[in-house]
Parts: sequence; structure tokens; C-alpha cells
Amino acid sequence: MTSLPEPPVGPTADAPEDRRPATAKAARFAQSAASALLITLTVVLVPVSLVAVWLHDFVLDTDRYVATMAPLATDTAVQDAAVDRITEAVNVKVDGQKVASDVADWLRKQGLPPDVGTAVKALGPTLDALANEAVSKAATRVVHSEAFSKAWTDANRVAHDAVVEALTGEGRGAVGVHGGTVTLDLGQAVDTLKQDLLDSGIAPAATIPDVDKQLVIFKSGGLGQARLAARLLDALGNWLPPITAVLGGAGVLLARRRRRALVTVSLCAAGACVLMTIGLDVARTIYLDELSNEAVSDAAAAAIFDTVLRFLRSSVRTALVLGVAVALGAYLSGPGRLPRRLRAAADHAADLAARSGEAHGLDAGTAGVWVNRYRRRLAITVLLVLGLVFALWNDPTATTVIVLVVILVAAIGALALLAAAGRVHSRTTDRAATPPPPSDGSDAAP
Repeated sequence: MTSLPEPPVGPTADAPEDRRPATAKAARFAQSAASALLITLTVVLVPVSLVAVWLHDFVLDTDRYVATMAPLATDTAVQDAAVDRITEAVNVKVDGQKVASDVADWLRKQGLPPDVGTAVKALGPTLDALANEAVSKAATRVVHSEAFSKAWTDANRVAHDAVVEALTGEGRGAVGVHGGTVTLDLGQAVDTLKQDLLDSGIAPAATIPDVDKQLVIFKSGGLGQARLAARLLDALGNWLPPITAVLGGAGVLLARRRRRALVTVSLCAAGACVLMTIGLDVARTIYLDELSNEAVSDAAAAAIFDTVLRFLRSSVRTALVLGVAVALGAYLSGPGRLPRRLRAAADHAADLAARSGEAHGLDAGTAGVWVNRYRRRLAITVLLVLGLVFALWNDPTATTVIVLVVILVAAIGALALLAAAGRVHSRTTDRAATPPPPSDGSDAAP
């Protein structure tokens, strides 16, 4: 009797089966690692993207920059700082003591008592104060005029090239950059004040020297180090946000639990925005400290800082609200106990409303049946449309996100009501199509 060959034993027989689980496990690990890496990179790039958009669309956009800075010409703190700086630059000095002494000598020559001359000489300091007050009033009149607003706007428009240069190299034009300090030239306003003083009869204004007329608007010891980053962010510009979104989407798709990954990346992005808000507040404090020894008030410096960073702060708030909204929506659409209960309660309320509507003659008909059949697809379509609206919205704000979320909730609620009405209509149609059972046995078959 011929014996059958024995099956191979040992690791060789089971090698393919053993390698397959090991390979699958390694692939799952690599996929999870790639997902975690992409999600982490997304969270890091969120604040960088916001800064890149702000730098590209505001700081380096002349029209928008000028339009944003223009209202500062009527800001009280900035006007007061300009009055002080212009008054200091003009520096008109009237020798009140000499004038009073000359008048006293003239009075004595006219035969008046010496006491009168002494009293007139005592008016010297008062004359100095009156001259300074006249200069201050004239400077205030100039700063509060339309001429200063126009000069401010024109200076900022001419200055924009130098603001750009402040991030790349030497300044020029009405803005100067020296050792990390950015200054705005108030020369035109000083010249206007000089002519105003001469027109008012203050003859010494004709001798106003060509002095420093700069108003410091920014100072930072790290300006030089920021230039390379500014050039890089400007090159990325508006490309970085979509790149960040694509990376985040890829990280979610590679995750084993995609819904949880979406919640994670959204909440972490919102957390990054919170940290960025704190960082901006810290930067504000550092900025004011940098200007503490300059010829500008804290109130004016704060007004300038808040104006320049207004759009960046708005973008951070928008991203924060969007992250929270996406995370909340992903959670409420998930399989958790609380989301299931909430959805069941919403469907129950919709059913009650649909039955009440039917009792009052309201019937969605076949439209409700169709909505009930394709409810999920319709909800996804509404979500995609609103997402496209947000993506195409020019400068969306936190209010924009809230409005779109309210519209989404309203649309989903309307779909739920129509779907419930469709279910009620289907049940009513089925009952009408089913013949009633015989009332007795007379019609039964023998």
C-alpha cells in the first residue's frame, strides 16, 4: 500500500497565513500614524494660515490697508498724540521775560511809577504760557480739520510701500524704518500748522526749524528676524488655507474612526485659535512696552495696534467658531448615546407635528415620501452647499459661521418635518389600499 505524502510541517506551511495578519497590522499602524501626523500638521498650520492670509490680504494690500488706517485720523487718542507731537516739533518759543522787560522799560520812560514796571515784568512766565497755549490750540485746530484727515490718508497710502519694505528691508517715503522702529512723517501737518500760526499773527513761527516730525507707529527689536517669515508667508498667501484643509481632510479619511478624528482635529484647531488669541494679547502688551519711551501715548499706540490687527483677530474668531461648530455637528451625528437620544427626540417631535398637520388637513403628499427616501442625501447636499458658500464668502466672520449654522439646522429641521409627513402619508395610503376584513362569515368561501 502506497502511503500518502505527509503535508509539510513547520513554519514554512503557515508562513503566508502568518505574514498576512502581520502585514495588515503594519499597514493599519502606518495608516494611523499618517493620520495622526496629518492631523497634527493641520492643527499647527491653522494659525499659520490665518497669519498668511492677513499678511497677504491686508498688510500688503494698499487699498485695504489705507481704508483700515483712515479712521484713525479721527480717533481721539491718535489726534491727541498728533497734537502733542506736532506741538513739540514746532517748538515755538516766545521769550516772555524779555518782552515783559522791554514793556516795563518803555513804561518807565513814559514816567509811570517803578511798581508798574515790576508788575509788568512778573507777567513774563504768563506770556510764555500764553504762547504755548496758542500753539497747542493751533495744532489742535489743524489736527481736527479735514486737511489732517486727508494728509493722514495720503501719508498712509504713500507709506504703504515702506511698510512692505519694513518686512523686507530699508524703509522709504513717508515711513521710515530704523533699527526695528517704523515712523510716520508728520511733516505736511507741521507745515500746515506753521502757516496757520503765521496767519494767526504769531510771527516767531517763521523761524520754526526743520526738526524731527516723526510719529512712531511700530517698534520691535525682532523686526529683522520677522522679515524672512513675512516673505515666506506672503509667498504662500491664500494657498495655505486650502492646503491646510486638504491635509486635515486626508488625516480624517485615513483615520480608523473618522468621525472621532473629525471631532479631534476641529477641537484642536479651535484650541490653537484660543492660544493664538492669548498670543495676540501678549504681543499687544509687548508692543505697548516697546513704545513706552517714545513720543506717543499708550492710548494712541493701542488704537493703532488694534486697528492693524482687527482683521487677524476677526479671522481667528471665525476659525474658532467654525472649529467648534464642525466638532459639535460631527459629534451630534455620531453613534453616541446622547446624540442618538437627541435625534430620536427630534424625530418623535417631527412625527407628532406631522400627525397634527394631517389631522388639520396638511399633507406633504409624494414630496414628503420622496424626502423621506432621500433625506440623508439631501442633508449632505445642504451641508456641501453651505460649505461652498462659506468657502466663497469674502472675508467670512464668526457671525457668518453662526448664520450658516442656523440655516443648516433650519434646513435639517425642515427635512425632518417633510420626512415625517412622508411617513404619515405612506401609512395613510397603505391603510386606504388594504381592503377591510369581512364583517361576518357570509362572504367566506364554502
